[in-house]
Amino acid sequence: MAAAASAELVTCSNEMPRLINFLSSLLEKVAESNDLSRRFHPQKISAFHGLTRPTISIQSYLERIFKYANCSPSCFVVAYVYLDRFAQRQPSLPINTYNVHRLLITSVMVAAKFMDDMYYNNAYYAKVGGISTAEMNFLEVDFLFGLSFHLNVTPKTFHTYCTYLQREMAVMESPAEASAAALGIGRSLKAQLCFNGEDDQTKQQQQQQLAV
Repeated sequence: MAAAASAELVTCSNEMPRLINFLSSLLEKVAESNDLSRRFHPQKISAFHGLTRPTISIQSYLERIFKYANCSPSCFVVAYVYLDRFAQRQPSLPINTYNVHRLLITSVMVAAKFMDDMYYNNAYYAKVGGISTAEMNFLEVDFLFGLSFHLNVTPKTFHTYCTYLQREMAVMESPAEASAAALGIGRSLKAQLCFNGEDDQTKQQQQQQLAV
């Protein structure tokens, strides 16, 4: 049992770079599309909006979060679920290039707190995201209210989103590679939606790297 779970965790972890690349591409298309629709559909300005577009790309930003957040891989799938729920519940606040970065760091942090046994505090995530701790705290509260505190993700919902990601990834990759990638994500659910954090030593190493 332990060996099987361990194998699933390794598979899930090894497939993460592919998932990160795909989610970055997907969010970039959504953000750019909503940027274009601003001229036709009024959009509200929220706490997640920056005055200008961040200079760091969505992919580089998500890779940075993946490198330093050190949360379980399933958190990124759950974070995507949260972003989808947020967009559905807040139609006047669509994801665009002005708010996607703050929404990303907030959704991953909230997902890590909900999913993992061990996770970093808000000050650490603020440093990863390039914002102040006070802003991180405010964004977290705003995000939770935007979700109406609907944080639970059932196995069925998780599987549905994994299936969706598998289908979309198949468009960008060969069918064999896409199936393997999605399988690595989907099977993680059997191991408590992938592994629940890392040991304290790994966390400390991540903090030291970020401080450099």
